[in-house]
Amino acid sequence: MYLYLKALHIIFIVCWFAGLFYIVRLFVYYAEAQLKEQTARQILLAQYKIMTNRLWFIITWPAAILATIFGVSMLIENPILLQQPWMHVKLFFVVLLWLYHFKCHQFVKQVENGTLTKSNSFFRILNEGATIILFSVVFLVILKNAFNWIFGVVGIIVFSMLLMMGYKFYKKIREKANK
Repeated sequence: MYLYLKALHIIFIVCWFAGLFYIVRLFVYYAEAQLKEQTARQILLAQYKIMTNRLWFIITWPAAILATIFGVSMLIENPILLQQPWMHVKLFFVVLLWLYHFKCHQFVKQVENGTLTKSNSFFRILNEGATIILFSVVFLVILKNAFNWIFGVVGIIVFSMLLMMGYKFYKKIREKANK
């Protein structure tokens, strides 16, 4: 039974992260659309609102709930996991992931109400939060060792910083080309 629960947990984790990655990408597009001329802005914002609601309520929320249900079921089926130190760290990241999810939910509500005011750059950086959590949990679950896990997290943070520097560099090049 445990392996079935594990397989379903992994499937819904993949779906949850797919939803989280794409929802933030939609926030980027929504923020960029707000800078367009009125006709294009109205069309794009209406479309992004529909896409945001469908993704969030049909895919992301159900995947989050099912991933959590199957994860808890795994712990019930195999309670020895709760005695493992790496599992305590993993559960900490699960809490962070839920906090990230709820923050994204606030932005979804802002899209619904037409009150989203953050910049596309803000959302590009926000997207790195889910990436860091994903990398941290995968390294942790595979290595099951807090020390090795730290190297993986530090690596993804450095990688994220390099990505942000690359994004800022690309943005400057794009701005110069548009002048």
